Amino acid sequence: MIVMEEIQGVVREAAKLFADRAAARKIREKGAYDYVTAVDEAVQHFMQEKLGKLHPHIQFMGEEKDNSAIDMNGFVWVLDPVDGTTNLVHDYRNSAISLALMSNKEVILGIVYNPFSDEMYYAQKGKGSFLNGEEIHVSGAKTMKESLVSIGTSPYFKKEAEKNFRVFTQIFKDCQDIRRCGSASLDLAHVACGRIDGYMENHLKLWDYAAGALIVREAGGEVLNYVGEKLPMELDGNVVAGNPLISKILVKEYLQKYLPVPKRCQEIK
Repeated sequence: MIVMEEIQGVVREAAKLFADRAAARKIREKGAYDYVTAVDEAVQHFMQEKLGKLHPHIQFMGEEKDNSAIDMNGFVWVLDPVDGTTNLVHDYRNSAISLALMSNKEVILGIVYNPFSDEMYYAQKGKGSFLNGEEIHVSGAKTMKESLVSIGTSPYFKKEAEKNFRVFTQIFKDCQDIRRCGSASLDLAHVACGRIDGYMENHLKLWDYAAGALIVREAGGEVLNYVGEKLPMELDGNVVAGNPLISKILVKEYLQKYLPVPKRCQEIK
């Protein structure tokens, strides 16, 4: 049996490692503008060990490991040990642990924790979404003019910057303002609690958005892909989130007008 408070305790304990600035400066480059620090590795090792002891029958998927042998038809933890690694490197204090529990390719539990603000967002399927024990809901915005929209710039794909910023420019002209958080899981959490009204980013990984997607949906919002379908839980994803109205406006009025239809994402096997 999964006890939410017990899993939250593990997350909080692991998040203490974020304070190690020396470890945050130990950087390895995985790809262009894609970094991993000693904090990422330490948090993942800690979480895998602790969760393995609590629930040895549950598989573990982590950003910093080979996940090719995982059977997604069973129970799987999905972890991003530091969502917002570049933020952590610069001590920007917008980073989070993102942990989801999936069963048969469906997210049934999600936790996003920002230790710098001590904000714990969490949800279980069918039970609502919460921030530090208080139930949360998406905003009631009805138009772009009254909306604050967060964007993700897909920094590993800078060759796509021109077409992405063409969309961002149109959104900026129509909404109150735009924001750039640098952590997909926190962007989704901020949608869930109504701080922002919409969010979009392409080229995300499952560990970036699995937990946050559940939290948004349980808070009354929608999480779609770039063609307006309910976002499937795939290894890669193009993500649009918001309240039910703003999420659809972002797809119809901006993505479908200014971006070519993206290729289907890689499916989970």
